Amino acid sequence: MTKKIALITGASSGIGWATAEVLAQQGFRLILCGRRAERLETLAQKLLDQTESKTLVFDVRDREAVVRAWASLPEAWQSVHVLINNAGNAHGLDFIQEGQLEDWEAMLDINVKGLLYVSQVVIPQMVARQEGHILNIGSLAGKEVYPKGNVYCASKHAVDALTQGMRMDLYKQGIRVSAVNPGLVATEFSEVRFKGDAERAKKVYEGYAPLLARDIAEVIAFVVSRPAHVNIADLLVLPTAQAASYLVNRGE
Repeated sequence: MTKKIALITGASSGIGWATAEVLAQQGFRLILCGRRAERLETLAQKLLDQTESKTLVFDVRDREAVVRAWASLPEAWQSVHVLINNAGNAHGLDFIQEGQLEDWEAMLDINVKGLLYVSQVVIPQMVARQEGHILNIGSLAGKEVYPKGNVYCASKHAVDALTQGMRMDLYKQGIRVSAVNPGLVATEFSEVRFKGDAERAKKVYEGYAPLLARDIAEVIAFVVSRPAHVNIADLLVLPTAQAASYLVNRGE
């Protein structure tokens, strides 16, 4: 039987990379998407003895680049069974009156518009086949709001709304739509948010055991491997030490 194909955005690091590793073990063929070609190629080579992969290098906020990348795939690879909208970011942690426009635009362009651009090219073939599964990576920040999180939280609330809207629009087409919403995960996330300040980023994960990218990848793999009549619509995944965005047991 032909292996199912999963397309993963943001596959060059963190949750996307770990998800590729776990889905390869489950037998998926993979379309690995991201901005860093060398990392994607390294991942594809690493998985070579487990599965076939294609790499697509583009920035999700560039709609024309998304369309070109999709069009470059061989027709047989355009029958995507699972779309994992993982690419996302946070930029800055500022009071709204001190926020920088370029940070706001980056978060909205990547977290919201990028998700839409990729979904727009993938969904039609799912509708044509009356089968598919879309999994959006949300966040605890899409379920609540915290001080200085303003625009990031807004972008992840938008992901939550889009996930619900997609599910309502696509359920009669046999397409499942799910969300996995992580709390604190030790990845490059905080280093990006703090614009390369590794010391500040490191402190985010000190004093407790945060989630690891592999933890979220295993949850994703569980969700997309359920029988066709089962849709796990919405999951919130937190480290044991976290009860809310600003409630983290650091043993203090």
